[in-house]
Amino acid sequence: MNHTAMQLLLAGSVVLPLLGALAALLPAPPGLKGKNPDQAVLRHGVTVTAVVLAATIALAAGFDHAHPARMQATTDLSWIPALGIRVHLGVDGISLPLLVLTALLTFLCALYSYFVMPKGPSPKAFVALILVLEAGTLATFAVQDLMLFFLAFETVLIPMYFLIARWGGAGRRAAAWKFILYTLLGSVVMLLGLLLIGLKSGTFDMVALATDNGPKAQLSHTVQLLAVLAVGIGLAVKSPMWPLHSWLPDAHTAAPTAGSVLLAGVLLKMGTYGFVRIALPITPDGLHTVAPYLGALAAAGIVYGSLACLALVRTGAKGDLKRLIAYSSVGHMGFVLLGIATMTPTGVNGALFANIAHGLITGLLFFLVGGLKDRLGSSDLDTLSGTTGAALYGRAPRFGGLLAFGAVASLGLPGLAGFWGEMLAMFGAFHPAAGLSRPAFLTFMALAGLGTLLTAAYLLLVVRRVCMGGTLTAGAAPQEAAPAVPDLARHEYAAWGPLAVLTVLAGLWPAALLGLTNPAVQQLLGGGK
Repeated sequence: MNHTAMQLLLAGSVVLPLLGALAALLPAPPGLKGKNPDQAVLRHGVTVTAVVLAATIALAAGFDHAHPARMQATTDLSWIPALGIRVHLGVDGISLPLLVLTALLTFLCALYSYFVMPKGPSPKAFVALILVLEAGTLATFAVQDLMLFFLAFETVLIPMYFLIARWGGAGRRAAAWKFILYTLLGSVVMLLGLLLIGLKSGTFDMVALATDNGPKAQLSHTVQLLAVLAVGIGLAVKSPMWPLHSWLPDAHTAAPTAGSVLLAGVLLKMGTYGFVRIALPITPDGLHTVAPYLGALAAAGIVYGSLACLALVRTGAKGDLKRLIAYSSVGHMGFVLLGIATMTPTGVNGALFANIAHGLITGLLFFLVGGLKDRLGSSDLDTLSGTTGAALYGRAPRFGGLLAFGAVASLGLPGLAGFWGEMLAMFGAFHPAAGLSRPAFLTFMALAGLGTLLTAAYLLLVVRRVCMGGTLTAGAAPQEAAPAVPDLARHEYAAWGPLAVLTVLAGLWPAALLGLTNPAVQQLLGGGK
């Protein structure tokens, strides 16, 4: 595919959702009809996200897989000459999988919402917010200018705030405010770090800054350290890194199903992507200094997330299944941060693989929990244990089987996507980059290994309680009758099936993803040589 066509595909993928969001707010979305206006606008959302998905798949098909380290489909136009800010877009082996993942999950959310209309205000605003969220996320993974990255990074905050506050469940307003305050405060600090890099180096161009002999040479160790601390705080909040994670469980618990899927599947990836795209190649000396602390916090997050989930499933205190999966994300994203902290090709490739695997698996789990809540009116573990019991396997065997599949994929079973990223992150910790304390990283690796055991424990307990029946809460009274639980519907096969299939394919054929990321990672770690 020629360069111009690739340019148009990448630029169109970013711009089309914005145009679709504007069209969704019109009195009637053009060219689409439904039984009523609500159905028409939801169909509009499915159509726009399907076109964006097709564009990203075409982009992936036209990508030069022989040179994944080279920035492709580039557009570089002057925007604000006085500040040196440019509209610079491009895609390489690191960003391409994230672009496709974002487009896929957004399309599946729009498709599911078409059949299960969100409870709340008019779907017009819901569809428009989903499309703005998609545009901001895709732009974050496509832009190659620090200021443009910041603007795209911030674009997603407002739509996610309204999705939680207007279409969420109990406690939605408090959760939405907590989400926006945490992320905005982190972003203010991140902006200072990005400005420091740009002003000291003389450019905001991320490609130029990633090369050894380029503007990065103007950044002293002190400047790099200050920059990586400031930028890292904003990225760590979005990742989320322990102890800056406390907004996440509340946001996930209150968010509607589509909001939870997109929050876990793509928004969390923006933070870890920033570490790989900005901190690793642009401020390597500063990151090298803070890497042991980043690794320690990542390891603490792995163990903390697992223990929090184990406490939820064992005691039943605030035992919401959505909350449990949210805490599990703290642990899983800890593996991503640990891989980045090793500053090795093995660890960083593991981090990027774990990013994609987490998006697929956790997206599937949040879809499943949303389906359970729609069927039974609750996602509380005690309620699910008492009302479904054996019924989930006995009365809805395909639903129960898919939930069990998602659980074993999340615990890192070999042969599924969750295994490779976590294993490579621990391998990276076994031999960290030169100059990093090996005993410290061996300790982090041991803690991560403990986290995998705890993860297996709580997820298997979830399967036992929800799929097989029986509560572990002392003194809980058994339920005498279990209501009917409808099995998987056709629209659920369509919306959830691709995630299960890709989880298997990524687990059996990891080279398809690692073949894209490894050359690009090698180049970033080598200073763009």
